[in-house]
Amino acid sequence: MTFRLLAGSAALALCAGMAQADYSLTILHTNDFHARFEPISKYDSGCSSEDNTEGKCFGGSARLVTAIADARKRSNNSILVDGGDQFQGTLFYTYYKGKLAAEMMNKMGYDAMTVGNHEFDDGPEVLRGFMDAVKFPVLMSNADVSGEPLLADTLAKSAVIERGGEKLGLIGLTPQDTDELASPGPNVIFTDPSDAVQHEVDKLTAMGVNKIIVLSHSGYRVDQVVAANTKGVDVIVGGHTNTFLSNTSDRAEGPYPTMVGATAIVSAYAYGKFLGELNVTFDDAGNVTAATGEPIIMDAAVGEDETTKSRIAEAAVPLDEIRNKVVAESSAFIDGERETCRAQECAMGNLVSDAMLARVKSQGVEIAISNSGGLRTSIDSGPVTMGEVLTVLPFQNTLSTFQTTGAVIVEALENGVSQYEDVAGRFPQVAGLSFAFDVSKPVGERVSDVVVGGAPIDPAKVYGVVTNNYVRNGGDGYKMFRDGMNAYDFGPDLADVTAEYLAAQGPYTPYTDGRIVKK
Repeated sequence: MTFRLLAGSAALALCAGMAQADYSLTILHTNDFHARFEPISKYDSGCSSEDNTEGKCFGGSARLVTAIADARKRSNNSILVDGGDQFQGTLFYTYYKGKLAAEMMNKMGYDAMTVGNHEFDDGPEVLRGFMDAVKFPVLMSNADVSGEPLLADTLAKSAVIERGGEKLGLIGLTPQDTDELASPGPNVIFTDPSDAVQHEVDKLTAMGVNKIIVLSHSGYRVDQVVAANTKGVDVIVGGHTNTFLSNTSDRAEGPYPTMVGATAIVSAYAYGKFLGELNVTFDDAGNVTAATGEPIIMDAAVGEDETTKSRIAEAAVPLDEIRNKVVAESSAFIDGERETCRAQECAMGNLVSDAMLARVKSQGVEIAISNSGGLRTSIDSGPVTMGEVLTVLPFQNTLSTFQTTGAVIVEALENGVSQYEDVAGRFPQVAGLSFAFDVSKPVGERVSDVVVGGAPIDPAKVYGVVTNNYVRNGGDGYKMFRDGMNAYDFGPDLADVTAEYLAAQGPYTPYTDGRIVKK
């Protein structure tokens, strides 16, 4: 009888030990925030205080503070991490650089982040200042920074943190082509992501760390490649491609999490519109036995933390100086009227398209195509303020570059004139090419005389193209651009590009030159 009691007690103890071996962790995550400290509209652009009051806005730091606090209450064991690109995208970054991002991330209690390509937009100096200001590790494994004095002794490849009595290994990744996307300088050498991750995994494993999370600003496709090419990675928190993963939305690019072997990949779109929440269970050997969750939308149902809301409003006050800042001068009225630009070549369309092409021409881009619906007003002659440029281009669109064939370009132009009768915003404004169109002909057969660089367009030739991220991702019917080769959607803000181009011209003289002809 005594033996049976002891045996029963031992069994209970063994079961208790087995139960304790399981380790549960909630991974809260964001990515590609891009300085969206204020709420945004459903189009990811600015949202007025009136619309916010009416419940039409999303995101903003004040909502994130609330959502993070609520999520932590649901879990007795959580971390908060970021997949990169906190920098760039609004006037908050233009004015504060990384200072406001550091302040807000410290307030929210982030545990780590990876370096995104936009963290290098103003060189290593601004990144270093941000790193000095934050209270958590900033990581990047796939680069040699030993030759860059500002980063050599500060920017680590990986880090170990403790949570709930367990050690967690965190590894950072950034795009391998960051040297082409941003301004890291000549002293930072980027390397293959899979090799870099495996090196850090092996190092962490040798230290006895068996729960490993990669913070990757490399994009959904690369994340899947890294997961397939490495051993020992449990979770990849993604970024860079603004990928929305979900188990409930028909707009998701894949399930949340996306499993590649035993590795769980998650991503929460961008701009603070969602807070990712992944619940992971590990066994004693560090293997993932369960991974479930769903991004939480930051809509009006999430209350705004009043202290944070007040702080962001205070930080916004100096931005009016930028909005009122004179950035250029125009010698004449720049026509951006809806009725003009959605029906024919217009001066504003030429300005914006020329600015886009000039910015990326050195990258081998030959053609710019923009949608007239993105041009919202005209600019008077005389001094031009940044506020005026932002009124013309209010959507915080970014430059997108890609390659495609001449045949696809013609198809895109056909789309552009397909709703001419409706004065639709898809009407194309262009640079680097010219074309004619005839609206008396059937849709799909209206475009002719397409010329690029002085020669008729070659349907089989591959051309470099620049547009904005909205159009490149299929907006205004430009679905044919979605399959563009070597696409990159996260270049500089279109308003900034246009303002800088205007300033470089001296007094700008608006013009049309016959690049679009209506037959």
